[in-house]
Amino acid sequence: MNLERSDSSPVPAARVKAARPGARRWSRRRGVVSVFSALAVVGFAGALVAPTGVALADPTPTDSPDSAYSLALADTQNLAVTVSGAAITPIERGTFEVYVKPKPKPKPAPTVASSSNAGSSGGSSLPPYSGGGAPAEWMAAAGIAQSDWQYVDYIVSRESGWNPNATNQSSGACGLVQALPCSKVPGNGYNPVDNLRWATGYATGRYGSWAGAYNFWTNNHWW
Repeated sequence: MNLERSDSSPVPAARVKAARPGARRWSRRRGVVSVFSALAVVGFAGALVAPTGVALADPTPTDSPDSAYSLALADTQNLAVTVSGAAITPIERGTFEVYVKPKPKPKPAPTVASSSNAGSSGGSSLPPYSGGGAPAEWMAAAGIAQSDWQYVDYIVSRESGWNPNATNQSSGACGLVQALPCSKVPGNGYNPVDNLRWATGYATGRYGSWAGAYNFWTNNHWW
């Protein structure tokens, strides 16, 4: 059997069918898809390895106590940048003082009784007078001359009504002649004898006599 084919032998139909153009295009497309798939795998692997490589390539030491950032942050607390030439100058920190005006201490209002309340010593710490007696006895015991009794009676009758414990409700004046302040009367300001004895020195020292004190009182209604 002769297996050799002469040049003039016809080509088999099966080989003619395999050499069609559509088959060649399909083979070329499969090759392009394979190339793109390989490139995608390489890119994905590079994305995973890149952060690790950057971290390994970072030359900044992690244990350095004075990094460039920490030094710059510390310098910004004491430096300022000017407009011209971007020159850096130290900040001048000034001082100031605050004055707080102290509040005045409140003064307690005196608690006094009305002058019409007999037997009351008001807000004074002195005890009220309860020794009895009469105006004539008090003036005589205080050493007032009888020639002045009429002047004394006129003033005392209008100041206290001859009430030894009379106290002015607003001023705190006390006693027969309403001594102000009550504390300047030697002894007890509510004692009629002590009060009149002090009043004699006040009348003669300020007005020259009880008669002068009487004249002033009639013109001014106080003495």
